[in-house]
Amino acid sequence: MADPAWHPSPRAKLLWALSATLSWIFPFVALIIWMIVDPPRRTAQVWILGIAVVAAAFSIVAVPLWRYAVHRWEITDEAVYTRTGWFTQESRVAPISRVQTVDTYRGPLERLLGLATVTVTTASSAGAVHISALDTEDARRTVTQLTEIAARHRGDAT
Repeated sequence: MADPAWHPSPRAKLLWALSATLSWIFPFVALIIWMIVDPPRRTAQVWILGIAVVAAAFSIVAVPLWRYAVHRWEITDEAVYTRTGWFTQESRVAPISRVQTVDTYRGPLERLLGLATVTVTTASSAGAVHISALDTEDARRTVTQLTEIAARHRGDAT
């Protein structure tokens, strides 16, 4: 199987970096509070702070770039193809005849960045196929295209 043709929006890298940044706020606040209330353990705290800074930098800078390089999607008259992940990668093929619903999701960060996620629910035990971090207009066109293609396939999606 060839790789799917399309990447998410280039703004996906910023979305993933912002999401990672938000996930590191609580650990850093907790570490700072620990450093304030327990000064005798300063050596351990500095080591943990250093490790946390390196891990945060990796998840905020390197992971979004790698995810962008890996994430791809494509829609044909026969199927929806996706490839996602960064540490573990997953390739999915959802035949159009199995498509049940097509939805769009826009969380707060996605709305801020003009992005959307298209979810293609299929008659599959593997669950829905997600096409993440598309430009809002690309998501709208993708939903329209999928709806038109699925309408031409008169199967029962089971």
